[in-house]
Amino acid sequence: MIQAKVAIVEDDANIQNIVQAYLQKDGYETVVMDNAEDAWDYWNSGKSADMWILDIMLPGMDGYELCKKIRDTSDVPIIIISAKDEEIDKILGLELGGDDYLTKPFSPRELVARVKRLFKRVTVQREPQVEKEELQIGELIVKLDDRRIVWAGAEVEVTAKEFDMLSIFVRNQNRAFSREELLKKVWGEDYFGSDRAVDDLIKRLRKKLDGLPIETVWGYGYRMRSASEDES
Repeated sequence: MIQAKVAIVEDDANIQNIVQAYLQKDGYETVVMDNAEDAWDYWNSGKSADMWILDIMLPGMDGYELCKKIRDTSDVPIIIISAKDEEIDKILGLELGGDDYLTKPFSPRELVARVKRLFKRVTVQREPQVEKEELQIGELIVKLDDRRIVWAGAEVEVTAKEFDMLSIFVRNQNRAFSREELLKKVWGEDYFGSDRAVDDLIKRLRKKLDGLPIETVWGYGYRMRSASEDES
């Protein structure tokens, strides 16, 4: 039975064929592209994929840029595969929005296992909310029932992870969270990327919500000031 569609963006035909064969054997539908421009056209055409597997070293637009473009508008799961195995490359891929990073050469079975695990985590995160309430701190309103954010009287579009992060802070005003805590709460216990992903998400929130009272706790993590603290 077809479980989901996975888009594979990889210019090496051998890797394309192997990854596609293993995913199809496990029941996934696949679509394959060998460059980022075609992948971006596919994305903009409105055709859907439930997960993207992106190579970094592509002709023309590279996988980093494609990852950023997709992540700017969607929380669709992204796994990056690359021959680049330096820590800085992995950090960059995760900061640009990748959910996982796998270094070549890799076991196709390991890739399939990571695809399964990422789908499982995303399914849990997207389960319908049963709470019927709003949380507010200052000009920020978090509407839990329909997962909307209002800032300074205007609705602001945020991604699922951005919403989850804001919910954590509004529920726990003035509490400092370490980067590791936030990583587990927002990305899941089995996420094994860099905690720099937390910094990147906070940076995006501060850009979207100018004046957001999330402050850095140096050497540790972040906290959100309460409205009463701001007034005092």
